[in-house]
Amino acid sequence: MQSTFTGIEIGKRSMIGHSQGLQTIGHNLSNASTEGYSRQRVKLSSSDPLYFPQLNRENTPGQVGQGVDVASVERVRDDLLQNRVIAQGDQAGYWDTRDKYWLQVEQVFNEPDDISVRSLMDQFWEGWQELSVNPEDIPARRQVLTRGQSLIQGIQNQFKGLREIQTMVDDDLNVSVGQVNAILGDIKSLNEQIVKVKAMGDHPNDLLDKRDLLVEQLSKFMDITVDNRDADEFTIFNQGRHLIQGGEVHYLETRPDPQNEGFVNVYWKDSPEEVYMPGGKISSLLDLRDGDIREEIQSLDSMTVNFTDMVNDIHRNGWNERNETGIDFFKEQPFVNNIAGNYDRNGDGTEDSSWIFRINGRHQLDMEQQIGLAGTITLSGPQGNVEVNYLPADTVSMVMDRINSAGSEVKAMLDFQGRLTLKATTAADMDNPDFVLRHVEDSGQFLVGYSGLLENSGPDGAYDWEQTDAILAMQGGDTGYSVAPQGHPGRWMEINEELLHDPTAVTAGLSDNGRPAAHGDGSAALAIAGLRNNAVMVGPRRTFDDYFAETVARVGLKGEQAGQTSEAQQLVMSELKEMQQSVSGVNMDEEFAEMIKFQHGYNAAARFISTVDEMLDVIINRMGV
Repeated sequence: MQSTFTGIEIGKRSMIGHSQGLQTIGHNLSNASTEGYSRQRVKLSSSDPLYFPQLNRENTPGQVGQGVDVASVERVRDDLLQNRVIAQGDQAGYWDTRDKYWLQVEQVFNEPDDISVRSLMDQFWEGWQELSVNPEDIPARRQVLTRGQSLIQGIQNQFKGLREIQTMVDDDLNVSVGQVNAILGDIKSLNEQIVKVKAMGDHPNDLLDKRDLLVEQLSKFMDITVDNRDADEFTIFNQGRHLIQGGEVHYLETRPDPQNEGFVNVYWKDSPEEVYMPGGKISSLLDLRDGDIREEIQSLDSMTVNFTDMVNDIHRNGWNERNETGIDFFKEQPFVNNIAGNYDRNGDGTEDSSWIFRINGRHQLDMEQQIGLAGTITLSGPQGNVEVNYLPADTVSMVMDRINSAGSEVKAMLDFQGRLTLKATTAADMDNPDFVLRHVEDSGQFLVGYSGLLENSGPDGAYDWEQTDAILAMQGGDTGYSVAPQGHPGRWMEINEELLHDPTAVTAGLSDNGRPAAHGDGSAALAIAGLRNNAVMVGPRRTFDDYFAETVARVGLKGEQAGQTSEAQQLVMSELKEMQQSVSGVNMDEEFAEMIKFQHGYNAAARFISTVDEMLDVIINRMGV
């Protein structure tokens, strides 16, 4: 039998339900501007009826209703759309980071025309041209030295700018790994709270929103996959490996790499395994630091070391006003002081390798002469050795072009005296040093008797850096060579101090009889000026002008790609976020409509309770009198 006060209970439940609805509307309106907030809805359901179909049921016409209950307060969320946002986050983070830093790289090269490295080098060549016309003029020599100093300052400034950006990227990598670990720690804490709330039968909507926002932030740092099918084991994967599994977290850490100038790499904490991340901000920082910016620094270093080497090659073969020869224009900084380039590579205190940058043959060659020889040249490459075949009908020029286009890390050219020269380039693998010849071998006679560079054919006569005094064994130690330069020539390049103290020591003339150059001879200065447009650069860049043109084009195209792709990724992300907001965001008009509905329901429940109260007043106070 129903209680006399059943109506009061039904009215109370209605007021509680509609009051909860109004409070939820207020909560939504208060968080309309909160990032990551999902609007919530009160789900009302009718209370269980008084009688169930059982044998002890009272004989009444049908089930007697008991009002309304708040079944749940749920957030409005599209999980599939959320997963799309997370999947897009790593690409947006990758290209946004790349665009931001590449703008700074472009600024390094976008110098005013009058102080750009290219303009300063043009002025340097013009200075030598003027000296060739006036070889006895001291002011012309001073001009060459002054313009050389200006050029050096420009190259050093460019190197400094690139190095600062590279260091900035490395610092950002350290900070980003710390941010990732902080996010992982916060997600772990939320996981534990969410599990407890769900165990009590409640819906932790606000906690879920906070976790989803953290997951979105994490997706910008790396490529992740989320699995939330198990309420107690919320899982985040990175390339198939667990980042988070419930309350278990695998953190990251950075460790300096001695092979990469002390820059850090990213590892799993308490593990020797390096973290593999194909997308996201961290991957972008690694690609920028160890790829693009390193490539620009290596390109600048390669230009600098070849520039100084070729200018010195002519200058030391010329004669100055003091009737002296054998003086370098630029001061070279060798990596080791040992004259044979011997170096202790493994750090055990014993020299075990030879670090040589350049090897010259002894014989003067004609570029267009057919060699009449056949064989295979083996040179060190980015991954193992590279073979270059030559045939009797080939000319010297054809063999050199084949060497330079073979993909090895050794390039060929003729020096000022027409001798074959092999030079080491920058190394693709960080385990290998830049500007160090690692292996030179010839199965035939082109590098042996023909050019006079190697002593013997085959493996027994090969030059290999993994031994000391390797250079001294070639041609009885009579081969011309240069010890590997100190790292980053663009940083330490400078003019020979002897020339700065006495400009008359600057070379102007040449001689082919071993005697001082004739008075008024400017052929050495003219030869140096001719380096500007001659095919002297090793590798695919044939001239110095080609180097500058290619560098500007490469930097500009990469900047254009980064900007356009970043903009496209941001548009995709913006569309996804708008779709997400249309589902989960707080709509004021909708909330006001819901508020009016709950307000009317609350007023009706209050009116109902007042009516029941009047009825009870009749029963209690007026009956039985």
